[in-house]
Amino acid sequence: MTPPPLTDLPISLLTTDDLRHCADLSEDRGWPREDHKWGLLLAAGDAYGVKAPDGEGLAAACVVTRYGPSLAEPDLAALGMVLVAERYARRGLGRRLMTHVCDEVLTGIPLTLHATPYGRPLYEDLGFDTTGRAEMLVGTFRPAGDGPVPDDEAVRPATSRDIPAIIRLDTEVFGTDRTHLITRLPAFADRLLVIEDDQGELVGYAAMWPNMRTHVVGPLIARDAVGAQALVTALAATTDRPLRTDVDVRHEGLLAWLKERGLESVAFNAVMTRDIPHLPGDWTRRWAPLTVAAG
Repeated sequence: MTPPPLTDLPISLLTTDDLRHCADLSEDRGWPREDHKWGLLLAAGDAYGVKAPDGEGLAAACVVTRYGPSLAEPDLAALGMVLVAERYARRGLGRRLMTHVCDEVLTGIPLTLHATPYGRPLYEDLGFDTTGRAEMLVGTFRPAGDGPVPDDEAVRPATSRDIPAIIRLDTEVFGTDRTHLITRLPAFADRLLVIEDDQGELVGYAAMWPNMRTHVVGPLIARDAVGAQALVTALAATTDRPLRTDVDVRHEGLLAWLKERGLESVAFNAVMTRDIPHLPGDWTRRWAPLTVAAG
């Protein structure tokens, strides 16, 4: 019997039980396994996949993270971790999966994603426009003196009592509610810090979470570059691992400072949107995402 074309295979909703197969798929495409990140994305979002017809795990997968007061009717959805197993690549499966997710599952919902140069043509065909750019940096952070903590602000570890204020600030800066993601940060991240002004008002926060051999800095939210630098400096002081972060290229000062401190540019991704002219919120205070996979 002739097997059905790949594009006719059913697309199913994945669960946390599929984490190993998702990580296997990452590894198959030469990415790190990123089990820890996959665990968060599968718990906080929805993943869609195609089971491999040879019975060996997944042929393709992607993750959708919804944002807004109602996740059933989100204000925004981010797409990420779009992967097709190498043995099934270039046979239309990625396009089939993304068309299903964008045009059937998420019809009428504003969408965003970070695209590699390889994936960008497909997303343009699906109606996405490039509305920004992010630079990935990786390296061992070298502190300078006592760091750039301003006189009227203080960096400290977050506590459970800070979570409501973090959510309020995050909603204002990100432009829509992502409580279901932010409330997972204390368990997901190795460090969660806040920065306050001299009146005790929380004006920024940052997390650092483990990803294979690195620690990822993100989210990184602060009212100015000095605050962002202070949070990064404080996080870096607590780890011996190289840091990784993805910074909006409009933040030229922070990018230059990170490179002076030892991080190196390794890649650029296009920030793309569909059915929305640009990302909501205040980009001037949004320095780095939790992960590009979640927008």
